Amino acid sequence: MLAMPTILPITQPTFLPAILANVDLASYLPIFIIILMAIGFAVANLVLTTIIGPGRKGNRKGETYESGMNPIGTARKRFNVRFYLIAMVFLVFDVEIIFLYPWASTFPNIAPYPNPEGLIWLGRILFFLFTTVVAYVYGYRKGVFKFD
Repeated sequence: MLAMPTILPITQPTFLPAILANVDLASYLPIFIIILMAIGFAVANLVLTTIIGPGRKGNRKGETYESGMNPIGTARKRFNVRFYLIAMVFLVFDVEIIFLYPWASTFPNIAPYPNPEGLIWLGRILFFLFTTVVAYVYGYRKGVFKFD
């Protein structure tokens, strides 16, 4: 006679409640307090400036103020594209520095020369630096760094 297979009941996965049970919400209390303090500080500043701050209005109060100088002309001046290119080059090098710090802090912890993993890490950063140098050379050839 053939044996009937036993049917096991379908149960919910037990790992999710176990993970939630291990989370200690008291460890997040300082973060919640800092968030509440930041929100409270912002709201208090907005409310108190409308209550305590001066409310006088007039023609002189409504004028544009820019570093103590009288505004002359329009603010819609055209800027040279080089200013924007300099900003983009700055961002390229800024992002490079941000990515170099974690790499520089983890690279000494990799095993010495015979380990191929160290060569892979070195190759990755050299490729990253190469692309950054290419961006710099491109900007230099386009005349980004020449101000007439």
